[in-house]
Parts: sequence; C-alpha cells; structure tokens
Amino acid sequence: MALSQKTKETLLGPLSANNPVIVQILGICSALAVTVQLKPALVMSIAVTIIVAMSNVVISLIRNTIPMRIRIIVQLVVVAALVTLVSEVLKAFAYDVAVQLSVYIGLIITNCILMGRLEAFAMSNGVWDSFLDGLGNGLGYGIILVIVAFFRELLGSGTLMGFQVIPQWCYEHGYVNNGMMMMPAMALILVGCIIWVHRSVSDKK
Repeated sequence: MALSQKTKETLLGPLSANNPVIVQILGICSALAVTVQLKPALVMSIAVTIIVAMSNVVISLIRNTIPMRIRIIVQLVVVAALVTLVSEVLKAFAYDVAVQLSVYIGLIITNCILMGRLEAFAMSNGVWDSFLDGLGNGLGYGIILVIVAFFRELLGSGTLMGFQVIPQWCYEHGYVNNGMMMMPAMALILVGCIIWVHRSVSDKK
C-alpha cells in the first residue's frame, strides 16, 4: 500500500526533522539514565516504541467517547496498563535487562513524548495515522538513545552489547577507558553534540 505524502511525514518526520529528543527536547531524562550500555538502551527504545504506538491506537479508537474533562486520566490509565504489560513481559523473558532498567520502565508512564502524542495527535486523528505517529516518534526517540549508548559503552567500557570490542593489545599499550562516559553528564553532552550536528545539517539544507 502506497503512503501519501502526509502519511510519510507522520511516520518519517520524527526520525529527523521533528525528532522528539533533539528537536522537541522531550524524553531527555531517560536518555541520560539508561544509555550507559547499548543493550538496555535498545530494550528501552523498543518498549517506548511499542507503548507509544499502541497507546495512540487505543486513544484514537475511543477518542470520541472520552469526556474532555477526564481525558488526561483516561490517557494515563491506558499508558499505565501498557507499561505494566511490557514490564511483566520483560521480567518473564529478559529479567537481567529488566533489573538494569529498574524503575525507568515504570517511569515511561510519565514520559513527555507519550502524553504529548496522545494529546496532540491521537485525540484528533484516525487509528492508522495515530499508529504511524506513535511508531515514528518511538523510533525517533530510540535512534537517539542507541547513538548515545553506543558511544558511552564503547568509550567508557570498551564493549558493545557486553562484548569486548577494543582489543586487549590497546590496553597493553596504554589505552584507558574513559570513565567520564559512565556519568550522566556525558550523556547530556552527547545529546547536545547530536543536536548541534543535526541543526548544522538542517541549516545547510
């Protein structure tokens, strides 16, 4: 099925031009907290993508029946139910990652990206468009987490996905892991660098 220009913008816009992290400056807290290693960053990205997409679908389906005065409560209930489901699945099938992510999975409920998309898009658009909007924003968020986690784990631990990447002979010749990469401040600096590169490229275009 061919996608219209508007549909393509809904899906692909959040990947770059309207990225929720580096353009809208949302979801920064988790970008600082779960990007020390690549594996938990990937899992968090997948979890947020699923939750944003599915909550958008649910809210879009019932939007005409939600009283405006309690719409935020309904949105929170839907998100909380999906977060609980994802959290239990992680504990059942990827317990070690669930432990690494700790409370941050539960805090997806308060993620600005979720509530922003529900309020700004799902409440006024159809199911298909809402699904694509949620999918695009989840992937846009995940791309930034993966980039930050890649550099933090590689430069901070010399590993990727827990596997040694920097050869042992490098350490024998004086190479030392950058311990600062393990600090949340470095995640903020990396996000700032990504924003700088993104805006520089966008301005040239």
